[in-house]
Amino acid sequence: MSKVSYYTKEGLEKLRNELNELKTKGRSDIARQIAEARDKGDLSENAEYDAAKDAQGHLEAKIAQLEEIVANARLIDESTLDHSKVSILSKVKIKNRKNGAVFTYTLVSEEEADLKAGKISLQSPIGKGLLGKKPGETTKIQTPGGEMEFEVMEIGA
Repeated sequence: MSKVSYYTKEGLEKLRNELNELKTKGRSDIARQIAEARDKGDLSENAEYDAAKDAQGHLEAKIAQLEEIVANARLIDESTLDHSKVSILSKVKIKNRKNGAVFTYTLVSEEEADLKAGKISLQSPIGKGLLGKKPGETTKIQTPGGEMEFEVMEIGA
C-alpha cells in the first residue's frame, strides 16, 4: 500500500520538475554513456559499460520512486487549515524550556523538509511531538540527543 503525502503547490511542482528532468535529460545522458561504452568493444570486460548500466538501474529506480510519490501526492488547500493548533504547514515558534532557545519551524512533508530553510518533517521527532499542540502548551519530545521539553509560543500560517 502506498503512502499518501501532502504537499504545498511549490513542493509538488518541484517533485514533478525533478521527475521530468530525470525522464528526459537523465535518460538521454545514460543512453549516451551506454552507447559510448558499447563503442569501445568487448562488453564482457568493459567496466565503463557495467558502470553505465548500473547508473541506468539507479536512475530507473529513482524515477519509479518519484512516480509513486507524485501519484500519491495530495495538494494541501492552505485556506482550510486550522491555525489554532499545530498541523501541516503550520509555522511554529517554539522555546526550548531547558536553555530558553527559540526556534521557528514550518512543518512540511518528509520530502519537502529542509532544516536550513526552517522546514522540518511531520515525521521527525519534533514534528510528531508538536502536532496538535496549541499556543502555551508544552510537550516533551524524545530526540536522538535525549528528551527535550518545548513550549509552543505561537502558530502562524
